[in-house]
Amino acid sequence: MKLSTRITLSAAACALAAAALVLPADTLARQQEEEPQQPQRQRTVTRPQANASPKQQKDASKKADAASRVFEQVMGAPDRSIPRELLDRAEAVAVFPGMLKAGFVVGGRGGSGVISRRVTGGWGAPAFFKMGGASVGLQIGAARTDLILLFMNESALRGLLEDKLEVGGEASAAAGPVGRTASATTNLTLDAGILSYSRSKGLFAGLELKGAVINPDNNLNEALYGLKAKDVLTGANKVAMADVLPGVIVFPNTLARYSIK
Repeated sequence: MKLSTRITLSAAACALAAAALVLPADTLARQQEEEPQQPQRQRTVTRPQANASPKQQKDASKKADAASRVFEQVMGAPDRSIPRELLDRAEAVAVFPGMLKAGFVVGGRGGSGVISRRVTGGWGAPAFFKMGGASVGLQIGAARTDLILLFMNESALRGLLEDKLEVGGEASAAAGPVGRTASATTNLTLDAGILSYSRSKGLFAGLELKGAVINPDNNLNEALYGLKAKDVLTGANKVAMADVLPGVIVFPNTLARYSIK
């Protein structure tokens, strides 16, 4: 046999051997592709479903709208409003509109309001709270007063995440300055965790609030969001803004018109 023929036959034999080695792997790959893929089991975290009744939705929208109007009216008078530099530093804003008074002070009867926490690019879904026990001096003859609270740091917010917060007790509060020329750098405003304001009979001023107890209205919070107030206020992704009722989202939208970062 010629040398060239032997070389050709040897090369052919090597090619056949290589194909025999490759074929099983190729066949296995095709078999794996043809086999149905088993879906991976994913762990999901569920939360209670929101189940607000029409009455609760209407009540929540009414409270959010009242709080929004109070805040707009206060901020609409630049010479007697909350300084923007303070508002920009606030971690959360609470508005309790129409607090009822007993005698010449607000005491025991209290009222309800909403609180939104600052999130990146705006304000989060509002949580609903109740307030009682406050001792607030009012103008003689004034039947109601509106209260606005600025929570200036994480420590001040911490009390809101518990069952109740006593303003002036475990949470320090101070009368907030008003107007364009008000200094926001005094030790008073820097040290206070909460700055408080009141408005009655058209007069808006800083207020030293003592003895007020703020409790979450978790019946309403859970009905609207399926979450307690603590969970609504912690974490920007707990409640998608697209899931907030149009009548309720008006409050964080109002805050965003005056302070956003």
